[in-house]
Amino acid sequence: MTEKDFELPEYTFDKEEGSVAYKSPSNIALIKYWGKKKNQVPANPSISFTLDACATTTKITYKKLKGAATDFQFELLFEGTPKPDFKPKIKTFLKRSEAYLPFLKAYHFKIETSNSFPHSSGIASSASGMSAIALCLMAVEKDLYPQMNEDYLVKKASFLARLGSGSACRSIEGDLVQWGRHAGVTGSSDLFGIKYPYKVHKVFRNYHDTILLVDKGEKQVSSTVGHDLMHGHPFAEKRFAQAHENLDRLRPVLEQGNLKEFIKIVESEALTLHGMMMTSHPYFILMKPNTLEIINRIWEFRSAAKSNLCFTLDAGANVHVLYPENEKEVVHQFIKNELVVFCQNQQYICDRIGFGAKRLY
Repeated sequence: MTEKDFELPEYTFDKEEGSVAYKSPSNIALIKYWGKKKNQVPANPSISFTLDACATTTKITYKKLKGAATDFQFELLFEGTPKPDFKPKIKTFLKRSEAYLPFLKAYHFKIETSNSFPHSSGIASSASGMSAIALCLMAVEKDLYPQMNEDYLVKKASFLARLGSGSACRSIEGDLVQWGRHAGVTGSSDLFGIKYPYKVHKVFRNYHDTILLVDKGEKQVSSTVGHDLMHGHPFAEKRFAQAHENLDRLRPVLEQGNLKEFIKIVESEALTLHGMMMTSHPYFILMKPNTLEIINRIWEFRSAAKSNLCFTLDAGANVHVLYPENEKEVVHQFIKNELVVFCQNQQYICDRIGFGAKRLY
């Protein structure tokens, strides 16, 4: 599909007002993307576990204006309170989406959003937040163009979510979603995420993710700035090639349930992501001393207990501890006994693999 495929002919229906709500999850990448081309296109493909508990609930109430406005008309409430800091990001998203959603300036929108996790928890809410908004707007377009089928709606929602936040396109569906064109994955695209189309061993269908909140403060470098630093990065091309190679390596691992190889790929990807940050110009370090302490404790425990737990990292200090269902009890005890002390205010979030966004009404 191309961008043109997401431009519909004239709407066949008119609607004065309405409301829609979605709950959309966050996700955690196994193969990381770092670096973007023009129009929110990833420099390399990625694949992620969709989460379940860490989610954003968004309600959009819309009412038709008496005449088309010259600018977007919307108000934004975060957990019941106006949040002017969020509005520029939403406006940028609407500008990028206008060519594909021509009704945007014909309505006033009230956007009410909240997270299931504390906003200051250090969990990136852009993936869950932008995917929830994209799905709500697609529900409005479905009302204006009722003949739209579900497959198209899902693809376009992922396409639009990407325009707000790249990783948001991986939050529409679950449980494994790939984004970015890769020769080894049929149907993969730079424009939207797809459900991973190949066989996945049952051990990966109920994986757990406990998120250790090492640092809840604002990142010293935004993801947008970090992505831009890949332009001209001395190791960028090799990194992009490595991501493709790791996707190929991951396919038999997911099919066979090979946890040892899964650990090697996932942890290497996490450290490579941070390695690219530390070798960019300007360079920066998002890991904290407690991040490193947790990683070393995980390695020691895995060796001593013959466990299959592993870690991954986003572009921040927090640690995602991944492990299979059958190790849940022993890993939880290990986290309480040895890792919680390294979390800010001893806070952590227990999550697990989820299966995508849900419409609430």
